[in-house]
Amino acid sequence: MPPRWRSGATVARAMAILSGLALVGACQGPPPGEDLARTPARADWAAWPRGAGVGEVSAVDVDSHGHVFVLHRPGRDWVEPFASQPIAAPVVAMFDASGRLLARWGMGETVMPHGLSVAPDDSVWITDAAREQILRFGHDGTLLDTMGERGVSGDDTGHFGRPTDVAATRAALYVADGYANHRILRFARTVDQWGEKGGGAAGLAIPHSVAVSGNRVVVADRENSRIKIYDAAGRVLRLIPVPGHPYAAKPLRDGRLVSIEGRDAADRQGAVLRLWSADGRQLAALNVAPDGSTRGHDLAIGADGTIYIADVAGRRVLTLPLSRLTGD
Repeated sequence: MPPRWRSGATVARAMAILSGLALVGACQGPPPGEDLARTPARADWAAWPRGAGVGEVSAVDVDSHGHVFVLHRPGRDWVEPFASQPIAAPVVAMFDASGRLLARWGMGETVMPHGLSVAPDDSVWITDAAREQILRFGHDGTLLDTMGERGVSGDDTGHFGRPTDVAATRAALYVADGYANHRILRFARTVDQWGEKGGGAAGLAIPHSVAVSGNRVVVADRENSRIKIYDAAGRVLRLIPVPGHPYAAKPLRDGRLVSIEGRDAADRQGAVLRLWSADGRQLAALNVAPDGSTRGHDLAIGADGTIYIADVAGRRVLTLPLSRLTGD
């Protein structure tokens, strides 16, 4: 079954949109046995307005203008069963690189927003684990389209099972799906899916983030404690074991990867950044948690070399220069 869009179109509608893109509590700490350099990230970068009611910060990404989009859940924590009513307050905040707030939007639309990704045309894609949908917004917050059937979970290509993340390129859309289905979906001229629940070469255990660079599709296979790299056809290129639980992994232009762990091997929450070579060797690792209320949930890297970390437990955005990790 083709994906269900708000407009009622099918895969052809998905391709039309994609072709348009081409036009334009615990104690934090390192995993046992590691002696990581402690380099606390900056915790006061974002200038939220007084009384903003910042909720759990679950995702962050950067657009082509250097604007930083932050997804949070004001007044709503990740508690099951999920609420049924949309969050009334704005869930998306847009900042400039200095941390100055430029805009807020997303009122009354999402129920349990989780992942956020900015596409090449600067549209903003959000996964909603409670709505079981992918929502596509314009840069100004106008809702443009949805994928999936609202409130209905499923494992065919027209439904999702608590989707976690999304990545849009000029040619395809990749969905990490997620908490229930443990698979990656690729929407292009056809709809393809990879993965199955479990370990081994084919398995996924909560694919928590997905990112694309060239022919590489990078997945944070969270509960399997690894980063999984596919090619665009879904063939597994590399499995990178990670000491803790990677919540997100993002490629750099030179082929290296940066990952963030929200929990270590002993399930203690925190934030450990790691730098990986293109062939999967660990090059550096830093414990960047400012305090014990930190849990790294997502990351983005700006063109100026700033790493932005979504700290879901600390309800904030952490920042530090990429050079602290790379030594460049």
